[in-house]
Amino acid sequence: MMGSSLTSLGIVWAFLSFISAAACCTGYFMPYWLFGFQLGKAVSFGTFRRCTYPIRTDQKSLMMVEECGRYASFTAIPSLSWQICSVVTGIGCALLLLVAMAGVLGCCMKDLISRTVGRFMGAVQFVGGLLISSGCALYPLGWNSPEIQQACGNTSQQFHLGSCRLGWAYYCTGAGAAAAMLICTWLSCIAGKLHKQSNY
Repeated sequence: MMGSSLTSLGIVWAFLSFISAAACCTGYFMPYWLFGFQLGKAVSFGTFRRCTYPIRTDQKSLMMVEECGRYASFTAIPSLSWQICSVVTGIGCALLLLVAMAGVLGCCMKDLISRTVGRFMGAVQFVGGLLISSGCALYPLGWNSPEIQQACGNTSQQFHLGSCRLGWAYYCTGAGAAAAMLICTWLSCIAGKLHKQSNY
């Protein structure tokens, strides 16, 4: 049935939910959380992907391959904290994406999102944002792994980047999570319309 099940602020909530979910998912997938240099080449890392990596040639020397890709397996991710970060951030992004899609559908479908359903979806958004924030907080714990140290001048430690710097994808993911937790969760409380009770 066509029509909106959202209030005017609910439409704002649906729009912001979509933007925050898109920001988190984009940042999560992109391998630009961390920038450094290795063998004179710019390298970058995500949680489960990296750009520009070394390979050993037939002459037993190292050569940098300038392309982006996933790690060959989950266990090949440089540190346990990054493995956990990949899982919890991925789950959080999935939750935000589901709520955002339901919110967009609520803009054009009547009786889809009630006031109670909207509040429940806000709670799901809070959990999703919390998981993503936890992933962002875990990420610096992996900066002491040998692979990261090779790109950061062998001076990086947990919560100390050495010669590396954080990339835009890290900030994009964190900002999306903060928006979901602080703004979208609040707006969700008044997103759905109150159903009118029929008098018999």
